[in-house]
Amino acid sequence: MDIDSFQAVREPRWNRLKELAGARRLTGAEADELTRLYQSTAGDLSAIRSAAPEPSLVSRLSMTLASARVWLTGAHQVSTHELRRFATYGVAAAMYRVRWWGVAVSAAVVLLGALSAWWTVTHPDSLALIGTAADRAQIADHEFASYYTDYDSTSFAATVWTNNGFLAFQCIAFGLTGIYPLILMYNTVLQLGVAAAVMTEAGRLDVFFQLIIPHGLLELSAVFVAAGTGLRLFWVMLSPGARTRGQALAEEGRTAFAVAIGLAVTLFVSGLIEGYITGSTLPWGVKIAIGAVAFVAFWLYIFVIGRIATQHGMTGDTEGDFAVDTVAVAG
Repeated sequence: MDIDSFQAVREPRWNRLKELAGARRLTGAEADELTRLYQSTAGDLSAIRSAAPEPSLVSRLSMTLASARVWLTGAHQVSTHELRRFATYGVAAAMYRVRWWGVAVSAAVVLLGALSAWWTVTHPDSLALIGTAADRAQIADHEFASYYTDYDSTSFAATVWTNNGFLAFQCIAFGLTGIYPLILMYNTVLQLGVAAAVMTEAGRLDVFFQLIIPHGLLELSAVFVAAGTGLRLFWVMLSPGARTRGQALAEEGRTAFAVAIGLAVTLFVSGLIEGYITGSTLPWGVKIAIGAVAFVAFWLYIFVIGRIATQHGMTGDTEGDFAVDTVAVAG
């Protein structure tokens, strides 16, 4: 397809559709004209996507069609409902779609982190790389715990949320490389292993778990799901299945965006727990219980609510008022 010629021929009717879609009132004849133009433009969009995908043109036509749909379906009245439905069930369906990738990354990091801790604490040369015996004692006795109490709770929660959110975003955004999420998870393995080894050497492994569990179960779960989502994008690029590689990446990319929305909320909650609960004076049993409840709720949301959403036809891709308009195109 010669996209320039195609666009030159159809530009007038696209502009006319945009004009009608933006009008405050339409006559009966104009409404009929808008319907015809909507159908033909949806066909044009499908043809462009299939034969000569041009991102800027695809985006432009999609926006024009979305505006026209307001007149055809009354989307201006139901978009709020669709937004709530997507936030509740669409995000759950998207996270359900990547559930086993998140579980696999979680299991791998926890296992390797435990192995890293064991290796470090049983090999003096590895411990020496962390610092002198006095330095390690200072970390175990003071610095590890003071990290959660030295800052204002609100500022600390905001900082933690921002940092973890950026980390999760990187896992998803650079997942196509296939390497970046693995590098970040490798660093996580080392950090967990080193911290656990230092605390074990000092006989304070109980303090390690007391400080990590309240917020860490939820926080790490979210980061692991982000890494799994990024790795799934990489796998889809390598093996798109029956879809074209472009279609597969577009669909999975939109799903990954929905996952990112869910993880942003999750990390906000974990940031609040870390800022207000972990370093508080609450009994340790209460802190751990809060962390455990948040952790269980997160995975129940994915596996239970996500499964229900999937059974009701949600996919995590753009749906309802947010669906991409396409029609069958011959040839």
